[in-house]
Amino acid sequence: MMNAMNAADRRPLLGMLLAMTIFGTVGFAAGFTGLSSYELVFVRCLCGTLFLAAGWLLSGQAARERWNRKEVLLVLASGLLLVFNWVFLFRAFELMPVTVAISIYYFAPVIVLLAGSLLFREQLTWHAVVSIALCTLGTALVSGIRFDMPPSDWLGGGVLWAFLAALFYAALTLLGKGIRTMSPYAVSMLQTALGVAILPPFVHFGAYEGLSASNWTAAAIVGVVHTGLVYFLFFGSVRHLSARAISALVFLDPGVAILVDMGLSGFRPTWPQAAGIALTFGGMAVMLLRRD
Repeated sequence: MMNAMNAADRRPLLGMLLAMTIFGTVGFAAGFTGLSSYELVFVRCLCGTLFLAAGWLLSGQAARERWNRKEVLLVLASGLLLVFNWVFLFRAFELMPVTVAISIYYFAPVIVLLAGSLLFREQLTWHAVVSIALCTLGTALVSGIRFDMPPSDWLGGGVLWAFLAALFYAALTLLGKGIRTMSPYAVSMLQTALGVAILPPFVHFGAYEGLSASNWTAAAIVGVVHTGLVYFLFFGSVRHLSARAISALVFLDPGVAILVDMGLSGFRPTWPQAAGIALTFGGMAVMLLRRD
């Protein structure tokens, strides 16, 4: 009986491990597509919608789905945030090393902590204050921001886009608190379908004509594997795991991204950037110590 329970417990854990590991390579894979941010996100939304719709139908969840007008509106609003969160993140990948972009991007949990304390009157514990301080300092070091720099310097080079991606991801997280009855499949499918609907005016479809077979392969991998499969694994696992386990496993995403960037792309952080990466991860780790 214990062995059966352990096997059942391991399944969602392994699913989440695989999902976060795969997603950690998305920045590296994006570099092989030959596509700019809008064109790549459109492919991602299209493939993700088809993959998730198939899972939604084949799992039988479509027949059991409960639709709530208020939640549908929340899902569509969060979908808008999600789509442009992806656009900003891929734009940051275009302009700076993946390691730097992903370290700034994971400032988002700190934004959630601060916004939660203001909007939902959630008390800031000393763990949260220490976490915010460490992540803020770490992000500043990673991004290369200095107090004597003019705004035009530190807003360029991808820093602004990575911060915007973090801001939109934080807003998406906070908005998601109001979605309770719709299935994860339906939520994600509507979000990616919204991207398919709203992105065409921004997409340069001529960019697809000059893609090589390897470019198309990379784009398909980002769309099917890094979006459809990752969402399938994530939402099939997250409901069976504790909040603390999820928070810890999310560290795999930026961890894998940094290792891939350094191992395969040849990126080598400066000493201040290395210290900033350590401080950022240390700050996020402090959040896991919360007992409340």
